[in-house]
Amino acid sequence: MCGQCGCGGGAAPEVGATAATPIDAPEATRQLTLQRRLLERNDLQAAANRSHFEQHGLLALNLLSAPGSGKTALLEQLAARWPHPPVGVIVGDLATDNDARRLQAAGARAVQIRTGDLCHLEAHLVERAFAQLDSRGMELLVIENVGNLVCPTGFDLGEHLRLAVLSVTEGEDKPLKYPALFRSADAVLLNKIDLAEAVAFRRDEALANLATIAPAARLFEVSARSGTGLVELIGWLEQQRSQRGLQARAHAHG
Repeated sequence: MCGQCGCGGGAAPEVGATAATPIDAPEATRQLTLQRRLLERNDLQAAANRSHFEQHGLLALNLLSAPGSGKTALLEQLAARWPHPPVGVIVGDLATDNDARRLQAAGARAVQIRTGDLCHLEAHLVERAFAQLDSRGMELLVIENVGNLVCPTGFDLGEHLRLAVLSVTEGEDKPLKYPALFRSADAVLLNKIDLAEAVAFRRDEALANLATIAPAARLFEVSARSGTGLVELIGWLEQQRSQRGLQARAHAHG
């Protein structure tokens, strides 16, 4: 955790520590004030990002999940199957540019943000990364957020849609444990569905949990390896883009 988003930072609590540990009220108030100011600045930049994306005719997605859920593999498939290439991707990771290079090899225009100890992306980082992308002919921009089920939830990046990825290997109760993320999602991608039987995934229980936490979210059961569900997902994204009246622009950034 980074300590910059109100997530706590600092040392982890001791096992068995009491919930009645005193809190210094003035310090807590100052922290809340700083966090509110940070989010206000972020929201202003996010609104500017969204307007900018629309000027470029782009449908922008914010893709969130835990590490290892298969976000990058899904994006490789999306880049290869999207009917109106290229797809633009802004990748957030603590270190390395491995994912950006994978996506470029799959045909995407990708830019990597290495966040260091920052456990989420923020709108100003997305703005700087987008300036490095050639948007000519692009219709779809995906922001692959840092793998984290907590901190990224509170930060609008300028996206039009928020997609949460839940892999069958993570367990059926993740929506109950991390309700804020799933509640904020416009769609949930239940990924690695081809492994469900092998890991004894209880599908009915997972769907019931999602229905309880995120009843309005669109659900897609997908597999990057087999391609299951990707036609339906792409069709829905095209529909979302059409409904917003977005049209690709043929210019690059200045």
